[in-house]
Amino acid sequence: MLASLAFVVAAYLIGSISFAVVTSKAFGLPDPHSYGSGNPGATNVLRSGNKAAAALTLAGDGAKGWLAVFLAQSLGPSLDVADWTVPAVALAVFVGHLFPVFHGFAGGKGVATGAGVVFALHWPLGLALGALWMIMALGFKISSLAALTTAALAPIGAFFAFGNSPKAWALLAISLLLFWRHQANIRQLIEGRERTIGH
Repeated sequence: MLASLAFVVAAYLIGSISFAVVTSKAFGLPDPHSYGSGNPGATNVLRSGNKAAAALTLAGDGAKGWLAVFLAQSLGPSLDVADWTVPAVALAVFVGHLFPVFHGFAGGKGVATGAGVVFALHWPLGLALGALWMIMALGFKISSLAALTTAALAPIGAFFAFGNSPKAWALLAISLLLFWRHQANIRQLIEGRERTIGH
């Protein structure tokens, strides 16, 4: 039990590292909370005009989701962790991104971190959802629409891949949280005021 809880706490702390904030500081850019959508994520960092910083933010936020789950899956069995550990870690690293303890609990919307989680749990599903996101993003030039479409279909893919298991339910919870974090974007999409990528 203690080992399982340690993995979950570590996952939350890993998720709490906001690469939008870290990368912006490294590149001498303004705090991503202070401009654009105010969201500390790759899409908002891109609005600074620095593509390298945006790419590093995307990579970092995705990698931390992947890393937390990978560590739980690879190290957990040798420590005899509980069966619920991996899905709990998946959810914990995502929640850490949304509410990072290191950044005043003002986190991002979780798209890249959620993608990293999916790739660690089931890489073919990750590839399929990544391709869907890319098609939507390139076709409509609206990051939130691509994210919401992918999040809507992710649980279907999860239950197909994992059956009625804790991993599938964890991905459903992640999708619901992602929708919740995109409430303002959903309103702007309905009103036709949503920003396009890079603007």
